[in-house]
Amino acid sequence: MVKRFFLLFFVVIVMLSVFINIFLSKVNNKDTILFGTSLPLSGINKELGREVIQGANTYFSHVNARGGIDGKLISLIFYDDKYEPQNTLTNINTLINKDNVFSLFGFVGTPTTKKVLPIIINENIPFIAPFTGASFLRNSNFENIVNFRSSYKEEIEGIINHLYKTKQITKFAIFYQNDDYGEEGYIATIEALKKRNLTLVSEGTYKRNTLSIRHALHEIKSTKPEAIIIVGAYKPSAHFIKKARECCFNDVIFTPISFVNANALIDELNGDGTNILFSQTVPSYDDNSLKVVKEYAELLNFYYPKQKPSYASFESFLTAKLVVNAIRNTQGPLNRKNFLYNIKKLPNNSLGEIPIKYKNTQLLNVTYLSTYKNGKFESVKMVK
Repeated sequence: MVKRFFLLFFVVIVMLSVFINIFLSKVNNKDTILFGTSLPLSGINKELGREVIQGANTYFSHVNARGGIDGKLISLIFYDDKYEPQNTLTNINTLINKDNVFSLFGFVGTPTTKKVLPIIINENIPFIAPFTGASFLRNSNFENIVNFRSSYKEEIEGIINHLYKTKQITKFAIFYQNDDYGEEGYIATIEALKKRNLTLVSEGTYKRNTLSIRHALHEIKSTKPEAIIIVGAYKPSAHFIKKARECCFNDVIFTPISFVNANALIDELNGDGTNILFSQTVPSYDDNSLKVVKEYAELLNFYYPKQKPSYASFESFLTAKLVVNAIRNTQGPLNRKNFLYNIKKLPNNSLGEIPIKYKNTQLLNVTYLSTYKNGKFESVKMVK
């Protein structure tokens, strides 16, 4: 009798627990808008992933603290992929099939994103603001993909055009990651040089998630380039610059593109920005003439008081702000179709003085150049 009682009691408890979980799940689905991402939170590119999450959650937390959007809170689920494509594949399946996210947001990396592109297209799930300038994501046939940043092609064209016109530089080399990301940068460099009847003087590669730059340096140093395009992660890129400065190059200009992560690169170089021209896809977060810069700085300090501003977290903050605006502008039911429509139709002034317009599958079609002096990033006026 006692055993039957405890058995019945146990069954009741289990059933009650199941019903509670089902109820909470329904409440969460109803009252929470779930976004999901896969990005590096460990390994050689971890700083970039961490900053993307901090930037997005800074603005999402700000919105949630004020009651959310029509009572709905925004939640960003994230998984570490260590910047390895196979891990990204596992993570996206979890986000879609287990977590049932409303939209994917802020995936980091070209090779990682390319690995899951078939799933993104097949599932037709919104894929918003991936942190990559890859050309394969800028396909107008992929209506569920909305890029925020300019492409690597646009960044590298801007770098080469600027140096060619302002400094009459004609001898370009490239240091790049030996994968899909590096290949994007390599092709963009070849095309930009071809427009000016130029060719690469040399090239050097390294393997993703390693610091093996010795062979690349050997291949480049004998050609005596005037500028070196850098398409890599921040640690191997910083290692390359250090060794290049030690052995061979005094006046060469190093030109890392945005994915290199300017802030992490400068930290690795102990604050030495000598002869480095940075390419970015957002304005400098040190430009206090922009209202959105002040908003970002204040909110980042409030929600992450120990973290310094960075280009990556600023970009992620801006994209989170656009996501919120798109949801708020949605008329009728909040579904994926309506959300995608509204994020593509956002007003030009949604980011204040930073004009946006959905064009070429991108919301922001501008690139920026900067240098690092006296502890700050200073904007460089680009020539056309």
